[in-house]
Amino acid sequence: MNEWKGSRFYVASEELMQAVNIAVALEKPLLIKGEPGTGKTKLAEAVSDALRKKLILWNIKSTTKAQEGLYVYDVVQRLYDSQFGSEGVDNIEKYVKLGKLGEAFTAKRQVVLLIDEIDKADLEFPNDLLWELDRMEFHIPETGRTVTAKHRPVVIITSNAEKELPDAFLRRCVFHYIEFPDKELLAEIIRVHFPDLNDKLLSQVLEAFYRIRSLPQIKKKPSTSEAIDWIQALIHGGVNPERIVKEVPYLGVLLKKNEDIDALRLNWR
Repeated sequence: MNEWKGSRFYVASEELMQAVNIAVALEKPLLIKGEPGTGKTKLAEAVSDALRKKLILWNIKSTTKAQEGLYVYDVVQRLYDSQFGSEGVDNIEKYVKLGKLGEAFTAKRQVVLLIDEIDKADLEFPNDLLWELDRMEFHIPETGRTVTAKHRPVVIITSNAEKELPDAFLRRCVFHYIEFPDKELLAEIIRVHFPDLNDKLLSQVLEAFYRIRSLPQIKKKPSTSEAIDWIQALIHGGVNPERIVKEVPYLGVLLKKNEDIDALRLNWR
């Protein structure tokens, strides 16, 4: 395993490190899939730290359109200004605001661009970005200007695998699936956050945590971030490690649905 150190810590497998290096070398987007809590977003933060490059985050929602990442032309503001006689209304460039992709293209130095949770958008969203990600440029018809990337950004795209992405889009990416960490890797991740953690407490946390994740009745399984929050709660509460597996204290830190909490209480042995 490897650690990237900077303002943030990130523990990565050798395969993930290789995927990052290959994507950078080939100048292709790195598509990262995995269930929530496996560190997909944190990866981009760690890469930006390791490369000492600015991170630009484009957080995708269900309503996000590809156009928003390029630029937005505020025609309403221009109309408003023209009605009130504001100066510079004929300067259309004044009403064009670059989106996150536009910011990455026009940055003075190379940046890391994170397109986060791309599968939240509609199915046309990835296809609408193909030209821009391939050519590293886009045209603004309102001004006649073509924005060309000064430096090709390091592009990292995350997906929770909620829906399939188009084949044409996938062909242009380097792909890596982040498996949920096993006990050994999770212990290493936890040690980064809690270097002085009691060995007994750690072993009991890992035993209880993976037993909970193995229960088929649990629909929303706890993630790495919830394991870290749970440890913080256990330390804050001064919980005796002997109680952890038997009682699972502060269960609400791990499980966030009533039915999951009820299912655990019925099936915990």
